[in-house]
Amino acid sequence: MSQKIVILGAAESGVGAALLAQAKGFDVFVSDRSPIQPIYKEKLTKAGIRFEENTHTLDEILTAEEVVKSPGIPEKAPVIQALREKQIPVISEIELAGRYTKAKCICITGTNGKTTTTLLTYHLLKEAGYNVGLAGNVGYSLAEQIIEDKYEYYVVELSSFQLDDTHEFRPWIAVLLNITPDHLDRYGYSLESYAQAKLRIAKNLKGGDFFIYNADDAVTQKQFQSVFCEGTLLPFSLHKRPDFQLSGYYCAEQEVCLPMSPVRTDDDVHLSTAASPLIGQHNRQNTLAAVLAARAAGVEPAMIEVALGTFRNADHRLQPVGEINDTRFINDSKATNVEAAWYALDGIRQPIIWIAGGTDKGNDYTTLIPLAKARVKALICLGVDNEKLKASFGEVVPHLEETQSIETAVRRATDLAQPGDVVLLSPACASFDLFKNYEDRGRQFAAAVETIVKERSSEASPHA
Repeated sequence: MSQKIVILGAAESGVGAALLAQAKGFDVFVSDRSPIQPIYKEKLTKAGIRFEENTHTLDEILTAEEVVKSPGIPEKAPVIQALREKQIPVISEIELAGRYTKAKCICITGTNGKTTTTLLTYHLLKEAGYNVGLAGNVGYSLAEQIIEDKYEYYVVELSSFQLDDTHEFRPWIAVLLNITPDHLDRYGYSLESYAQAKLRIAKNLKGGDFFIYNADDAVTQKQFQSVFCEGTLLPFSLHKRPDFQLSGYYCAEQEVCLPMSPVRTDDDVHLSTAASPLIGQHNRQNTLAAVLAARAAGVEPAMIEVALGTFRNADHRLQPVGEINDTRFINDSKATNVEAAWYALDGIRQPIIWIAGGTDKGNDYTTLIPLAKARVKALICLGVDNEKLKASFGEVVPHLEETQSIETAVRRATDLAQPGDVVLLSPACASFDLFKNYEDRGRQFAAAVETIVKERSSEASPHA
């Protein structure tokens, strides 16, 4: 009789785990306490996998030999507590997937920058001709892809939640970008516990594996000592540092130096990042981490340079969406907090017409004030309640106005801008007062820019 595996949660990772477990001969039961989306219900039904929704039937769940837990389910959930009490092993989708592939996994975690770095690393390998898949927190189940297992490499974005309940999973190249306070409610409000969850990415590395990490990140430095790591360490920094033997750093604004040894060359490699469309200091770090990962995987420097120029980031992350009268329009709708907006304002050197606002999450705008003073020539507040923005920046920026229409915001920004300026949507707030989500806000911004571009070109055309 086949072993019974129960999958808790029936979204991307849970359904992927269920399909892989079934393909490997397990008796599979899926349980989700919420309604299951039609796309996933259809997959389970088509595969003939038993499932339940809107409940967890403990009597059935507790008969499992092993349970795969979806990342969104916290440790304190009653179903997890019941499993712990009965000492039934609980693993993650990533742990299950790792058992059934010989492919080399390049795994990327960090509080900020994971998605950009994952997409860029994948792009660098793919452009170099590698047989590579993309998986994890970017929205594609690793477990489901491993049913066919047609790739020699996978680039995998991992959140701390996905790293929880990994035990034997072993990346070939592990990347840790940074650790800043986030999701602390899941980790007993302990930054140390959250950091340890992130550092699980490196705990199973062996000789021949690589650990790429940010030498400029204070929390990583402090917590890293507690992890015994057999892999080759590849620390990186934005600057050359006398206190560190770095494997990568910037020797100029758009030039990285990759000193010898771990990445298979006898000489320092100098590589230009000038062709990259990515903006800001945080993206310089993301780029350096991705370049190091590609070099560790054996991609030649010349190929990396070319591929940097053809990369397009995920939408709504400092994304150029058009140009009107030599003014660039940049969609950074994903910047739903103050820290993300800081990176955007810091990364743009030209004068800025800043569109900000939305649902305030208890924001403290203090850190943005020096940047706003130095770079923002006008602030257009786009929200139902803009009082806090007005109070914070009214005395700081030369011009401030407000609207609840994104089209009006874009038209006013166009009127206020001079050639060479940048119009930046970087809200520092959630989107739910006027939009469905940050994607909806970003799409409406891009559409408004496109409308004005078409109007201008129509006016300029002699056949209009």
